[in-house]
Amino acid sequence: MKKWIWGVCIASVLLIAGAFLLGRYTFPAEQLAVLPAPEVSDGQRGELGIDKNVNEATIDKYLGRSDAVYRDLRMLKDPGNYEAIGGDSYLSGFVNGYEVVPLPYIVNVTGLPAEVGDTYDGDTLFTDKGNGNYVANYKESMEILEALFPKDKVIFLMCGGGGYSGMMKNMLVALGWDGSRIYNTGGYWFYEGDNSVAVKRVNADGKTVYDFYKVPYHEIDFDVLTEK
Repeated sequence: MKKWIWGVCIASVLLIAGAFLLGRYTFPAEQLAVLPAPEVSDGQRGELGIDKNVNEATIDKYLGRSDAVYRDLRMLKDPGNYEAIGGDSYLSGFVNGYEVVPLPYIVNVTGLPAEVGDTYDGDTLFTDKGNGNYVANYKESMEILEALFPKDKVIFLMCGGGGYSGMMKNMLVALGWDGSRIYNTGGYWFYEGDNSVAVKRVNADGKTVYDFYKVPYHEIDFDVLTEK
C-alpha cells in the first residue's frame, strides 16, 4: 500500500511540474534557412528575370518552408512548340513541393521566341495591356489570384525555362505584391536536384507517356466565373 501511495505522489508531482513548465516554456520556432534578397541573374537568364541565388541549382535548400508557396507556371500540354528551343511542350516533370498553376490561364502570354510560335489563346483571368497594366476579365479574378499566390507568403515561381515565371513575377509586382518576397527560381528543364518528380516515361510498348495524375494541378473553370 505504501509503495502504491508513494507512486501516486511521484506521479502527481511530475504532472504538476509538467504543467508548470508547459505554462512557462515555448517550443523553439521552426528553423528556416535565411533567404537572400531577390537578385536578378546576369546575361540571358537575367533577361528572363531568373534569380541569381535562388534558382534551379539551389532551390533544394529552400523547399518545404511553412512560410512559402511553390508554383510551377506551365500547362500540362502547351500549344507552343517548346521542343524547338530544347524544351518540352508537355509537363515532363516537376520539383516536389511545387503546385502547377498555368500562366496562360492567368494572363495572355506575349513575347515568346519566334521558334515557339503561339501558345494558348483562350480565356484568361487578366489581360496584359502593356506597360504593367493588367485588367481583370472576371469579377473573381483578383480573389483567385490572391488565393493562388497569397501575399503573406514567400512565393517561389518556376516553369520550363524561366520565362513564364518571370512574366508571373512581373504581373504580381505590378498588381501590388511585394517583389522582395517573390523568386523566379528558373526552369525545370535545367533542374538537377534530388526532388524531381518524373511525369514523362516510356511504357512497356516503347511509347512515351505522361503520368499527369502525379501533378498537383490547379484548374480554373471559367464557365462559373462572372465576366466584368
